[in-house]
Amino acid sequence: MAQEEQTGQADRLDIPRHLQYSEDHVWVDDSVEPAVIGITEYAAERMGDIVFVDLPQVGTRVEAGDELVQVESAKAVEPVISPVAGTVKYVNHEAEDDAAIINDDPYGEGWLVKVELDDDLPELLDADEYAAIIRK
Repeated sequence: MAQEEQTGQADRLDIPRHLQYSEDHVWVDDSVEPAVIGITEYAAERMGDIVFVDLPQVGTRVEAGDELVQVESAKAVEPVISPVAGTVKYVNHEAEDDAAIINDDPYGEGWLVKVELDDDLPELLDADEYAAIIRK
């Protein structure tokens, strides 16, 4: 039963095709510079109402696998793991002031940070590969 519910949820979620994804439910839009990073709708729904985000400082250097942001919801406090390496160029102060926009618009106004990427991009998932992961 739980498997069916999760599969049904995955089919209802928006998974934009132009983005890339990590297995940690983080999306990356590297079609713009600096690249935009946020959490997926799946992650936001799983967490419940997000009430606080702890964003890094501009200029912070991150490596793939580092904790990039900490997100607090009604259910849990969870780290957002960076899927890329680079330098934080912008943070979304709107999300810092009103974390609910992450739940309301995870692929738009709910972005978290913009990172100037290093040249060596890690292997990320496309929309179909990511959808397969959340259906498991």
